[in-house]
Amino acid sequence: MTMKRSILSAVLLCMAFLGAKAAVDPNFYIFLCFGQSNMEGAARPEAADIASPGPRFLLMPAVDDPQRGRKMGEWCEASAPLCRPNTGLTPADYFGRTMIETLPENIRVGVIHVAIGGIRIEGFMPDSIANYLKVAPGWMKGMLEAYGNNPYERLVTLAKKAQQDGVIKGVLMHQGESNTGDPDWALKVQNVYDHLLGDLQLKPEEVPLLAGEVVQANGEGQCIACNKQIDELPKTLHTAHVISSTGCTNGPDKLHFDAAGYRELGRRYGEKMLELMGYQVHTPFTVPDDAFVAETTIPGQDFPKIDGERRAYFRVNAPTANQVILDICGKKYDMRRDQNGIWCAVTDPLVVGFHYYFINIGGVNVIDPNTETFFGCNREAGGIEIPEGPEGDYYRPQQGIPHGQVRSIYYFAESTNEWRHAMVYTPAAYEKGKKKYPVLYLQHGMGEDETGWSKQGHMQHIMDNLIHSGEVVPMIVVMESGDVKAPFRGGDNRQGFSEYGASFYKVLLNDLIPYIDKNFRTKSDREHRAMAGLSWGGHQTFDVVLTNMDKFSYMGAFSGAIFGLDVKTAYDGVFTRPDEFNKKMHYLYLSCGSEENFGTEALVKSLRDNGINADFYVSPGTHHEWLTWRRCFRNFVPHLFK
Repeated sequence: MTMKRSILSAVLLCMAFLGAKAAVDPNFYIFLCFGQSNMEGAARPEAADIASPGPRFLLMPAVDDPQRGRKMGEWCEASAPLCRPNTGLTPADYFGRTMIETLPENIRVGVIHVAIGGIRIEGFMPDSIANYLKVAPGWMKGMLEAYGNNPYERLVTLAKKAQQDGVIKGVLMHQGESNTGDPDWALKVQNVYDHLLGDLQLKPEEVPLLAGEVVQANGEGQCIACNKQIDELPKTLHTAHVISSTGCTNGPDKLHFDAAGYRELGRRYGEKMLELMGYQVHTPFTVPDDAFVAETTIPGQDFPKIDGERRAYFRVNAPTANQVILDICGKKYDMRRDQNGIWCAVTDPLVVGFHYYFINIGGVNVIDPNTETFFGCNREAGGIEIPEGPEGDYYRPQQGIPHGQVRSIYYFAESTNEWRHAMVYTPAAYEKGKKKYPVLYLQHGMGEDETGWSKQGHMQHIMDNLIHSGEVVPMIVVMESGDVKAPFRGGDNRQGFSEYGASFYKVLLNDLIPYIDKNFRTKSDREHRAMAGLSWGGHQTFDVVLTNMDKFSYMGAFSGAIFGLDVKTAYDGVFTRPDEFNKKMHYLYLSCGSEENFGTEALVKSLRDNGINADFYVSPGTHHEWLTWRRCFRNFVPHLFK
């Protein structure tokens, strides 16, 4: 009796052990991934992608990979490539990494990955696979054979095996390029999904389908028309959710994402799945200790910040937004959302100087509510100053020196029958006597306004510092909008025949100059009047001064938009009479940034070859930007009225 009980106990213990070993782990979340080349992975993995993120992210290979010691149907740590031995980085890589970053430590994530480059959705439909094999292109045959000529069956077979270990929680799909324009594509996707649910005995409300958009490439994606049918998939399949590809970078073929694009798209798959599962997505946003609040940030706000490597940190509160993009310095950054609806972004290192930027929410550019506003890009815009070192002190206000004023004035222009606005700088000594001053009329560039030179350019601080050091003759500086706030809309803009901004010329000559001479203490003769401008303001300077040399004796153009000027014919041949020109024009100054290509150097050479005295300055390392123009202005004004 005792022996029988011992044997029975041993059998029961063995059965209990086997049962425990075979028990399904409810904390092992499994996801099925299928599709074509962008799910397969077309970008070369980088070092960080190849390294395993650890035992919490697992792969059940759908094919053998002897080189990596992987066997079909046996769990292993997940790292690129997930699909087949010679494939690349896929959205599933960073889907899994994103999941385990947020999920509790006791939860594991597993993926089963079956994808074939170029395959139509029919290649996954159980009732259509046989016919599809007959028409599949020759280059696809080997990939189909890797899955036993039935990719759907391979996916389901492995999924059934995986169900012995964990719980299937969702399906990830990236397919559609090969079915672009197919009106029945959504129904065919539903066919695959319904078969998966039926064969695996899953409930649709517990297993959502995530479908990613295809490459956009700023509207030039090879299959971008497919996104319309992808975006409408939830109308047919109510448990489907679309993963946006907006801002995801792509390769040169404009068909496949690059490595960064796959990472971002994968994160978005992960964040959507976490959201559907009820988890709050915590986006890492570590600000280094050396970061400081940007000087252009609204007082009292904590962001934007800048660190010691010149990276900028942004935060925007937009809890109901689905996507927020930071657009700065020609690059777009997808902002990351935290659990409180705060969107965050960190830029690459930025070059020193002033930069316009926008926050794009739902496809609309808006101004960051945390920053001061600046008129640029033909509208009010956000801006951030990436500071220089002590070399930038010339445009910063200094203690212990006299400071002038920048006045906001309104005057009535009879020429256009309208009230107009201008900014006027007066030196510190202006308030203390009856002395008269020379005048510089200073213009901004296309898409900016009369506040640009004082807000973005810090003209008044440059003047105060140079006047205090004795390098500059005290002068009045007048800044007007110049009628170039609105975008250029075409027309003749040859030098001397300008249409864009030309309405300002009669205002300047007939209204603004007389107003300034009447209301300020000015020296009102040509010997004490100068004009200069940046970019299109330089174009305007040439048009005005060279046709009115009886009114101006100094002129300058900073990155002047002066293209195709023929020194032999322009402005009634004024440059063909160098002796006369050099006598009348006391100083002609042209300048630009070393990194821009506005043809300034060639223009200077042609003028000098023609006998014209032209001074030339190049701002080292700068582009078509305010730091260039601050430097140009600083080097220009010491030559005036001496």
